[in-house]
Amino acid sequence: MEKYKILKKYFGYDTFRSGQEELIDKILAGQDVLGIMPTGAGKSICYQVPALLMPGITIVISPLISLMKDQVRALNEAGIHAAYINSSLTEGQIEKAMYLATQGRYKIIYVAPERLLSGLFMEFLSHVSISMVTVDEAHCISQWGQDFRPSYLNIVHMIAGMKIRPVVSAFTATATEEVKNDIQCVLGLQNPRVLVTGFDRENLYFEVRQGRQKDSELVCYVKEHKKESGIIYCATRKNVEEVHRLLVQEGIEATRYHAGLSGNERKQNQDQFIFDEKPVMVATNAFGMGIDKSNVRYVIHYNMPQSMENYYQEAGRAGRDGERSECILLYAPQDVRINQFLLEEKEFREELSREEMQAVMERDALRLKLMTFYGTTRDCLRGYILNYFGEKTKRRCENCSNCLNEYLEEDVTKICKDILQCIWEARREYGAGTIASTLHGSKSEKIRGYGLDKLSTYGCCENVTEFRLKEIIGELIARGVLRSTDDKYATLSLTTDAEVILKDKVKVVMKFSKPAEKKVTAQKKAKQTSQNLDSKGWRIFEKLRELRLQIAKEEKVPPYIVFTDKTLVDMCVKKPSDKKEMLNVSGVGDAKYEKYGERFLACLLENT
Repeated sequence: MEKYKILKKYFGYDTFRSGQEELIDKILAGQDVLGIMPTGAGKSICYQVPALLMPGITIVISPLISLMKDQVRALNEAGIHAAYINSSLTEGQIEKAMYLATQGRYKIIYVAPERLLSGLFMEFLSHVSISMVTVDEAHCISQWGQDFRPSYLNIVHMIAGMKIRPVVSAFTATATEEVKNDIQCVLGLQNPRVLVTGFDRENLYFEVRQGRQKDSELVCYVKEHKKESGIIYCATRKNVEEVHRLLVQEGIEATRYHAGLSGNERKQNQDQFIFDEKPVMVATNAFGMGIDKSNVRYVIHYNMPQSMENYYQEAGRAGRDGERSECILLYAPQDVRINQFLLEEKEFREELSREEMQAVMERDALRLKLMTFYGTTRDCLRGYILNYFGEKTKRRCENCSNCLNEYLEEDVTKICKDILQCIWEARREYGAGTIASTLHGSKSEKIRGYGLDKLSTYGCCENVTEFRLKEIIGELIARGVLRSTDDKYATLSLTTDAEVILKDKVKVVMKFSKPAEKKVTAQKKAKQTSQNLDSKGWRIFEKLRELRLQIAKEEKVPPYIVFTDKTLVDMCVKKPSDKKEMLNVSGVGDAKYEKYGERFLACLLENT
């Protein structure tokens, strides 16, 4: 069976996406490959299709049990026999899976990296023909990646121990040039075809919200999207608990995930989210890589993450099905301090030398600095992300808050001088709120008690709101003119860069949003709903979703395993009336049709 028939029969697609066919052809020709493709770009098909065409077994190394289970479940649903080997199975179950594989039952076996060098698994490898080893989430093998896992080094030893070296394919969603080169070197890829399809995810809308009330912003947003599935990332376990409690108190069906919960509770909560029982997940980055839920419509970062690599990987869990989704960062200057503290408490691997630890610390500090710039920039957010990963672009995307908002440039040199003078005059270090209140001329007991009403700068910015003053202070911190301490009081001090402003050697210009921000929402919503569905179409879509949920409960599988949102939308657009037409719907293959096709046809007939 050739590759197009495989694609249609098992996956329900007529054509390959960008980069997929080239990588498949290289693998089938016996060449190693490294595919760097954004989340949702269809990396799995790049190794699953050739795995079905190659004579032996494909071993897929995957970092998470949950991801393996999802992948195997999806393959089995599509009519492809696959298995996984990890710590969730008993030794007896593992032996049975290996025996069935030797009998030709499985073409694809997912394996945890920790199992690769076990005596049982190495014995298994000596009795079967391995055509390909696929490394998923390949950045985990690089010490310069954001998710380095020492167990991934087992892959190198496993391949070296094979009598005949198989084709090696590696895939990741985010990799800087440094990480990309490291993957090739450590894995020992031989003359690989390295394909970077681009990091852009056009279906994702990016937004940064600054200086606002995070809790009220969050509650309002989630209630506006109550029928949609979303992930809210927090920096600490404490944040997760507080945000989860807030949402539950507001009557929102939410669950939570962090390393402080028991294994059973984490699994239960994850399943509630995956199976759409609770549409909102509040989590630390422990709820991470490999979450394969395709219908996540939004990802909100309650706190800014430590790096752009982390942010883009986590934000990329939205819209894996290609449908319009939103990625929102609720930025506040204290997020920087939280992350500085977390990085200082970071544990290093024992095998690292002092020089290597210093290099890692400097790298982490730079990554945090560049992430902070993302939180404060007025330029195109998508452009900032793409430039970070080496994909140079100067065009405005017109699908992020900075492109859709209208900004005014304002000369704030005098205000900046007043801020710096006030901090210098105060002699003691105070926080941004206190400095802003002093400049605005607050008559509070706190300001009088500190004696700040006696300063020459007291009330000199009475026509500037405290919000705007704190906004400018935040920008001065980002530009390195002010330094903010890392403790909970976050007090301010001047850096050497402050002198050029105080001595009138430079003009300070900043961008501020126009007051009429409602325009953004209107434009954004217009983009979100441009999917060829009218009001009747969306009603049909909801009926199909209800049917999908019913079937998912019957089959005990996540709803997106039955059909993705994208497939349901395509059904609403094409309105198939028989088997032939249904098989022309994107994502409907032979196996899926045999299992579910007639019921969805009946639902469409009833509602159109």
